[in-house]
Amino acid sequence: MTRLDDRTIANLDIVLEETCSIFPHGGDHERRRYIAQKLKLSAKKGNTTLGGLRAVAHTALKEITSDGRPPNSLLRN
Repeated sequence: MTRLDDRTIANLDIVLEETCSIFPHGGDHERRRYIAQKLKLSAKKGNTTLGGLRAVAHTALKEITSDGRPPNSLLRN
């Protein structure tokens, strides 16, 4: 497992909070977890900038809101 540096972790936190702010009370655990997993996977592949992470979060958000909930197969990691 690749360790993420402090700056990347801060960027992940910022983007997760920004993204989930559209949900009442910051979103439920399932939605936050889904978006966080997508962000973490992307960061481990080297995508650590705010802009890059925001793009990943936007895509994850579209997946969640397309049918109202995240795909179950992606939540089991």
